[in-house]
Amino acid sequence: MAVNGSGSRRRFAFAAALLSCLPLSPLSALADEAQDYPKKPVSLVVPYPAGGVADQFARSMASELGKRLGQSVIVENRPGANGNIGSALVAKQAADGYTLLLGSTSTLAVNPHLYKNMGYDPVKDLQPITLTHQMPNVLIVNTGTPYHSVADVVAAAKKAPGQIAFGSAGNGNSMHLAGVLFQKQAGIELMHVPYQGAPPALTDVMGGAIPMMFINLPAIVGYQKSDKIRILAVTDTKRANSAPGVPTFSEEGVDGVVSRVWNGLLVRQGTPGAIVKKLNTEIVAILTDPAFRKTLEAQGYEVLSSSPQEFSDLLNKDLKAMGELIEAANIKLD
Repeated sequence: MAVNGSGSRRRFAFAAALLSCLPLSPLSALADEAQDYPKKPVSLVVPYPAGGVADQFARSMASELGKRLGQSVIVENRPGANGNIGSALVAKQAADGYTLLLGSTSTLAVNPHLYKNMGYDPVKDLQPITLTHQMPNVLIVNTGTPYHSVADVVAAAKKAPGQIAFGSAGNGNSMHLAGVLFQKQAGIELMHVPYQGAPPALTDVMGGAIPMMFINLPAIVGYQKSDKIRILAVTDTKRANSAPGVPTFSEEGVDGVVSRVWNGLLVRQGTPGAIVKKLNTEIVAILTDPAFRKTLEAQGYEVLSSSPQEFSDLLNKDLKAMGELIEAANIKLD
Protein backbone atom coordinates (compact mmCIF):
# COMPACT_ATOMS: atom_id res chain seq x y z
CA MET A 1 0.00 0.00 0.00
CA ALA A 2 2.81 2.37 0.95
CA VAL A 3 4.62 1.68 -2.33
CA ASN A 4 1.46 2.26 -4.34
CA GLY A 5 0.75 5.50 -2.45
CA SER A 6 4.24 6.81 -3.05
CA GLY A 7 3.97 5.94 -6.73
CA SER A 8 0.69 7.76 -6.98
CA ARG A 9 2.22 10.86 -5.42
CA ARG A 10 5.11 10.76 -7.88
CA ARG A 11 2.73 10.40 -10.84
CA PHE A 12 0.61 13.32 -9.56
CA ALA A 13 3.66 15.53 -9.15
CA PHE A 14 4.83 14.67 -12.68
CA ALA A 15 1.39 15.44 -14.14
CA ALA A 16 1.24 18.77 -12.29
CA ALA A 17 4.65 19.75 -13.58
CA LEU A 18 3.63 18.80 -17.12
CA LEU A 19 0.41 20.87 -16.92
CA SER A 20 2.33 23.89 -15.70
CA CYS A 21 4.26 23.87 -18.95
CA LEU A 22 1.14 23.90 -21.12
CA PRO A 23 -0.36 27.14 -22.56
CA LEU A 24 -3.22 28.85 -20.71
CA SER A 25 -6.68 27.47 -21.39
CA PRO A 26 -8.96 29.45 -23.76
CA LEU A 27 -11.04 30.64 -20.81
CA SER A 28 -7.96 31.89 -18.97
CA ALA A 29 -6.73 33.61 -22.11
CA LEU A 30 -10.09 35.35 -22.57
CA ALA A 31 -10.12 36.47 -18.97
CA ASP A 32 -6.63 37.93 -19.33
CA GLU A 33 -7.64 39.59 -22.61
CA ALA A 34 -10.61 41.33 -20.95
CA GLN A 35 -8.47 42.31 -17.95
CA ASP A 36 -5.87 43.94 -20.20
CA TYR A 37 -8.47 45.61 -22.45
CA PRO A 38 -8.16 48.34 -23.54
CA LYS A 39 -4.45 48.85 -24.16
CA LYS A 40 -4.98 51.75 -26.58
CA PRO A 41 -7.62 54.41 -27.43
CA VAL A 42 -11.06 53.21 -28.48
CA SER A 43 -13.02 54.67 -31.41
CA LEU A 44 -16.75 55.38 -31.22
CA VAL A 45 -18.16 55.70 -34.74
CA VAL A 46 -21.22 57.92 -35.19
CA PRO A 47 -22.67 57.34 -38.68
CA TYR A 48 -24.16 60.85 -38.79
CA PRO A 49 -22.76 64.40 -39.10
CA ALA A 50 -21.16 66.26 -36.21
CA GLY A 51 -23.48 68.51 -34.25
CA GLY A 52 -26.56 66.30 -34.52
CA VAL A 53 -28.46 64.50 -31.78
CA ALA A 54 -26.52 61.25 -32.18
CA ASP A 55 -23.22 63.11 -32.04
CA GLN A 56 -24.21 64.99 -28.87
CA PHE A 57 -25.06 61.78 -27.05
CA ALA A 58 -21.93 60.00 -28.30
CA ARG A 59 -19.63 62.74 -26.99
CA SER A 60 -21.21 62.62 -23.53
CA MET A 61 -20.85 58.83 -23.48
CA ALA A 62 -17.29 58.89 -24.84
CA SER A 63 -16.15 61.25 -22.12
CA GLU A 64 -17.52 59.08 -19.32
CA LEU A 65 -16.51 55.76 -20.87
CA GLY A 66 -12.95 56.98 -21.33
CA LYS A 67 -12.73 57.68 -17.60
CA ARG A 68 -13.95 54.19 -16.71
CA LEU A 69 -11.74 52.36 -19.23
CA GLY A 70 -8.63 54.39 -18.52
CA GLN A 71 -8.16 55.12 -22.23
CA SER A 72 -9.38 57.85 -24.56
CA VAL A 73 -12.62 57.13 -26.41
CA ILE A 74 -12.53 59.12 -29.64
CA VAL A 75 -15.74 60.00 -31.50
CA GLU A 76 -15.48 59.59 -35.28
CA ASN A 77 -18.27 61.03 -37.43
CA ARG A 78 -18.70 58.97 -40.60
CA PRO A 79 -21.96 60.19 -42.19
CA GLY A 80 -23.49 59.13 -45.47
CA ALA A 81 -26.10 56.83 -47.01
CA ASN A 82 -28.46 57.25 -44.06
CA GLY A 83 -25.90 55.82 -41.65
CA ASN A 84 -24.74 52.93 -43.83
CA ILE A 85 -21.21 54.22 -44.44
CA GLY A 86 -20.25 54.47 -40.78
CA SER A 87 -22.00 51.25 -39.87
CA ALA A 88 -20.29 49.32 -42.66
CA LEU A 89 -16.95 50.70 -41.49
CA VAL A 90 -17.41 49.15 -38.04
CA ALA A 91 -18.61 45.89 -39.57
CA LYS A 92 -15.28 45.57 -41.39
CA GLN A 93 -13.03 46.31 -38.40
CA ALA A 94 -11.15 43.73 -36.37
CA ALA A 95 -13.30 41.95 -33.78
CA ASP A 96 -11.23 43.25 -30.88
CA GLY A 97 -13.51 45.78 -29.16
CA TYR A 98 -11.52 48.85 -30.21
CA THR A 99 -14.18 50.21 -32.58
CA LEU A 100 -17.70 50.84 -31.26
CA LEU A 101 -20.77 51.85 -33.26
CA LEU A 102 -23.68 54.00 -32.16
CA GLY A 103 -26.49 52.18 -33.97
CA SER A 104 -30.15 53.08 -34.20
CA THR A 105 -33.54 51.89 -35.38
CA SER A 106 -32.78 53.47 -38.75
CA THR A 107 -29.38 51.88 -39.38
CA LEU A 108 -30.18 48.47 -37.92
CA ALA A 109 -33.90 47.81 -38.46
CA VAL A 110 -35.03 50.11 -41.29
CA ASN A 111 -32.15 50.35 -43.76
CA PRO A 112 -32.02 46.59 -44.51
CA HIS A 113 -35.46 46.95 -46.11
CA LEU A 114 -34.55 49.99 -48.20
CA TYR A 115 -31.04 49.32 -49.51
CA LYS A 116 -30.07 46.40 -51.72
CA ASN A 117 -26.46 46.55 -50.56
CA MET A 118 -25.71 48.37 -47.32
CA GLY A 119 -22.22 46.94 -47.00
CA TYR A 120 -23.06 45.13 -43.75
CA ASP A 121 -25.61 42.83 -42.15
CA PRO A 122 -26.82 44.22 -38.80
CA VAL A 123 -27.33 40.74 -37.32
CA LYS A 124 -24.43 38.79 -38.81
CA ASP A 125 -21.77 41.52 -38.68
CA LEU A 126 -22.54 43.43 -35.47
CA GLN A 127 -22.64 42.38 -31.82
CA PRO A 128 -24.97 44.38 -29.51
CA ILE A 129 -23.52 45.67 -26.22
CA THR A 130 -26.39 47.64 -24.70
CA LEU A 131 -29.27 49.92 -25.60
CA THR A 132 -28.45 53.49 -24.61
CA HIS A 133 -31.45 55.74 -25.19
CA GLN A 134 -34.58 56.44 -27.16
CA MET A 135 -36.39 59.60 -28.21
CA PRO A 136 -39.56 60.64 -30.02
CA ASN A 137 -39.75 62.88 -33.06
CA VAL A 138 -41.52 66.21 -33.19
CA LEU A 139 -43.13 68.21 -35.98
CA ILE A 140 -41.73 71.72 -36.24
CA VAL A 141 -42.62 74.59 -38.59
CA ASN A 142 -41.05 77.91 -39.44
CA THR A 143 -42.71 80.73 -37.47
CA GLY A 144 -43.33 82.55 -40.72
CA THR A 145 -45.80 79.88 -41.86
CA PRO A 146 -49.54 80.09 -41.12
CA TYR A 147 -49.37 76.75 -39.27
CA HIS A 148 -50.05 77.13 -35.55
CA SER A 149 -51.39 73.62 -34.98
CA VAL A 150 -51.42 70.16 -36.50
CA ALA A 151 -54.98 70.90 -37.67
CA ASP A 152 -53.64 73.87 -39.67
CA VAL A 153 -51.15 71.61 -41.46
CA VAL A 154 -53.79 68.98 -42.18
CA ALA A 155 -56.23 71.57 -43.56
CA ALA A 156 -53.59 73.15 -45.80
CA ALA A 157 -52.38 69.75 -47.08
CA LYS A 158 -55.92 68.72 -48.01
CA LYS A 159 -56.28 71.90 -50.07
CA ALA A 160 -52.94 71.35 -51.83
CA PRO A 161 -52.14 67.61 -51.93
CA GLY A 162 -48.46 66.85 -52.42
CA GLN A 163 -47.41 70.50 -52.59
CA ILE A 164 -46.40 71.26 -48.99
CA ALA A 165 -42.86 70.15 -48.24
CA PHE A 166 -41.50 68.55 -45.10
CA GLY A 167 -37.85 67.80 -44.47
CA SER A 168 -36.05 64.94 -42.74
CA ALA A 169 -32.53 63.67 -42.11
CA GLY A 170 -32.75 61.38 -45.15
CA ASN A 171 -34.74 58.73 -46.97
CA GLY A 172 -35.81 55.93 -44.66
CA ASN A 173 -34.69 57.81 -41.55
CA SER A 174 -37.02 57.68 -38.53
CA MET A 175 -37.91 61.32 -39.23
CA HIS A 176 -38.99 60.41 -42.74
CA LEU A 177 -41.03 57.47 -41.45
CA ALA A 178 -42.67 59.73 -38.86
CA GLY A 179 -43.79 61.95 -41.73
CA VAL A 180 -45.08 58.96 -43.66
CA LEU A 181 -47.03 57.79 -40.62
CA PHE A 182 -48.48 61.28 -40.07
CA GLN A 183 -49.69 61.43 -43.68
CA LYS A 184 -51.25 58.00 -43.41
CA GLN A 185 -53.07 58.70 -40.14
CA ALA A 186 -54.22 62.19 -41.18
CA GLY A 187 -55.24 61.17 -44.71
CA ILE A 188 -53.04 63.77 -46.39
CA GLU A 189 -50.18 63.92 -48.88
CA LEU A 190 -47.02 66.00 -48.31
CA MET A 191 -43.82 66.37 -50.36
CA HIS A 192 -40.77 64.79 -48.72
CA VAL A 193 -37.45 66.64 -48.96
CA PRO A 194 -34.57 64.41 -47.71
CA TYR A 195 -31.34 65.96 -46.41
CA GLN A 196 -27.92 64.58 -45.56
CA GLY A 197 -28.58 64.66 -41.82
CA ALA A 198 -30.88 66.65 -39.57
CA PRO A 199 -28.74 69.80 -38.97
CA PRO A 200 -28.94 71.12 -42.57
CA ALA A 201 -32.67 70.40 -42.68
CA LEU A 202 -33.18 72.28 -39.42
CA THR A 203 -31.17 75.20 -40.81
CA ASP A 204 -33.45 75.36 -43.83
CA VAL A 205 -36.60 75.25 -41.70
CA MET A 206 -35.29 78.06 -39.51
CA GLY A 207 -34.33 80.04 -42.61
CA GLY A 208 -37.66 79.47 -44.32
CA ALA A 209 -36.34 77.41 -47.25
CA ILE A 210 -38.80 74.65 -46.32
CA PRO A 211 -41.86 75.13 -44.11
CA MET A 212 -41.55 72.13 -41.77
CA MET A 213 -39.79 68.92 -40.79
CA PHE A 214 -39.86 66.00 -38.39
CA ILE A 215 -36.83 65.89 -36.11
CA ASN A 216 -35.64 64.12 -32.96
CA LEU A 217 -36.84 65.90 -29.83
CA PRO A 218 -33.38 66.51 -28.27
CA ALA A 219 -32.38 68.55 -31.32
CA ILE A 220 -34.92 71.27 -30.59
CA VAL A 221 -35.47 71.25 -26.81
CA GLY A 222 -33.40 74.42 -26.64
CA TYR A 223 -35.55 76.10 -29.30
CA GLN A 224 -38.85 76.00 -27.41
CA LYS A 225 -38.87 79.80 -27.07
CA SER A 226 -37.25 80.46 -30.44
CA ASP A 227 -38.66 83.05 -32.82
CA LYS A 228 -37.52 80.86 -35.74
CA ILE A 229 -39.49 77.66 -35.24
CA ARG A 230 -42.75 76.52 -33.70
CA ILE A 231 -43.07 73.00 -32.23
CA LEU A 232 -46.50 71.60 -33.05
CA ALA A 233 -46.60 68.04 -31.67
CA VAL A 234 -44.58 65.11 -30.34
CA THR A 235 -44.79 61.60 -31.81
CA ASP A 236 -45.35 59.80 -28.52
CA THR A 237 -48.20 58.52 -26.37
CA LYS A 238 -47.42 61.13 -23.72
CA ARG A 239 -45.93 64.60 -23.48
CA ALA A 240 -42.19 64.80 -22.96
CA ASN A 241 -40.89 65.95 -19.59
CA SER A 242 -38.38 68.17 -21.35
CA ALA A 243 -41.09 69.82 -23.47
CA PRO A 244 -44.29 69.72 -21.38
CA GLY A 245 -45.95 72.44 -23.45
CA VAL A 246 -45.83 70.37 -26.65
CA PRO A 247 -48.98 68.25 -27.18
CA THR A 248 -49.08 64.74 -28.64
CA PHE A 249 -50.55 64.15 -32.08
CA SER A 250 -53.46 62.40 -30.41
CA GLU A 251 -54.18 65.54 -28.40
CA GLU A 252 -54.06 67.44 -31.68
CA GLY A 253 -56.71 65.20 -33.23
CA VAL A 254 -54.55 62.72 -35.20
CA ASP A 255 -54.32 59.33 -33.49
CA GLY A 256 -51.68 56.69 -34.08
CA VAL A 257 -48.71 58.94 -34.83
CA VAL A 258 -46.16 57.33 -32.51
CA SER A 259 -42.52 57.30 -33.63
CA ARG A 260 -39.70 56.65 -31.18
CA VAL A 261 -36.18 55.81 -32.27
CA TRP A 262 -33.91 53.71 -30.05
CA ASN A 263 -30.12 53.75 -30.06
CA GLY A 264 -27.46 51.40 -28.75
CA LEU A 265 -23.78 50.57 -28.84
CA LEU A 266 -22.35 47.63 -30.80
CA VAL A 267 -19.03 46.11 -31.82
CA ARG A 268 -17.91 43.79 -34.61
CA GLN A 269 -19.47 40.35 -34.38
CA GLY A 270 -16.91 37.88 -33.07
CA THR A 271 -15.50 40.21 -30.43
CA PRO A 272 -14.50 38.07 -27.42
CA GLY A 273 -17.39 37.59 -25.01
CA ALA A 274 -15.30 38.74 -22.06
CA ILE A 275 -14.67 42.10 -23.75
CA VAL A 276 -18.35 42.49 -24.66
CA LYS A 277 -19.22 41.76 -21.04
CA LYS A 278 -16.70 44.29 -19.75
CA LEU A 279 -18.01 46.97 -22.12
CA ASN A 280 -21.59 46.20 -21.11
CA THR A 281 -20.72 46.46 -17.41
CA GLU A 282 -18.92 49.80 -17.78
CA ILE A 283 -21.46 51.39 -20.15
CA VAL A 284 -24.49 50.29 -18.12
CA ALA A 285 -22.83 51.77 -15.02
CA ILE A 286 -22.68 55.09 -16.86
CA LEU A 287 -26.25 54.86 -18.15
CA THR A 288 -27.64 54.17 -14.68
CA ASP A 289 -25.69 56.96 -13.02
CA PRO A 290 -28.20 59.64 -11.86
CA ALA A 291 -25.88 62.54 -12.73
CA PHE A 292 -25.35 61.27 -16.30
CA ARG A 293 -29.07 60.61 -16.78
CA LYS A 294 -30.21 63.97 -15.40
CA THR A 295 -28.35 66.05 -17.95
CA LEU A 296 -29.46 63.96 -20.92
CA GLU A 297 -33.08 63.63 -19.81
CA ALA A 298 -33.28 67.41 -19.54
CA GLN A 299 -32.26 67.50 -23.20
CA GLY A 300 -35.07 65.18 -24.29
CA TYR A 301 -33.37 61.77 -24.24
CA GLU A 302 -34.94 58.80 -22.47
CA VAL A 303 -31.89 56.97 -21.16
CA LEU A 304 -31.99 53.16 -21.40
CA SER A 305 -29.72 50.21 -20.61
CA SER A 306 -29.91 46.49 -21.34
CA SER A 307 -28.05 43.22 -21.61
CA PRO A 308 -26.56 42.29 -25.02
CA GLN A 309 -29.29 39.65 -25.40
CA GLU A 310 -32.11 42.10 -24.67
CA PHE A 311 -30.70 44.47 -27.28
CA SER A 312 -30.41 41.61 -29.76
CA ASP A 313 -34.00 40.52 -29.13
CA LEU A 314 -35.32 44.06 -29.73
CA LEU A 315 -33.26 44.40 -32.90
CA ASN A 316 -34.66 41.18 -34.36
CA LYS A 317 -38.20 42.12 -33.34
CA ASP A 318 -38.03 45.60 -34.91
CA LEU A 319 -36.19 44.32 -37.97
CA LYS A 320 -39.29 42.24 -38.72
CA ALA A 321 -41.77 44.97 -37.72
CA MET A 322 -40.09 47.68 -39.79
CA GLY A 323 -40.03 45.39 -42.80
CA GLU A 324 -43.77 44.86 -42.52
CA LEU A 325 -44.42 48.61 -42.09
CA ILE A 326 -42.28 49.60 -45.05
CA GLU A 327 -43.85 46.96 -47.28
CA ALA A 328 -47.40 47.88 -46.26
CA ALA A 329 -46.76 51.59 -46.83
CA ASN A 330 -44.89 50.89 -50.09
CA ILE A 331 -42.01 53.10 -48.96
CA LYS A 332 -39.24 53.30 -51.54
CA LEU A 333 -36.11 55.37 -51.86
CA ASP A 334 -36.56 58.47 -54.03
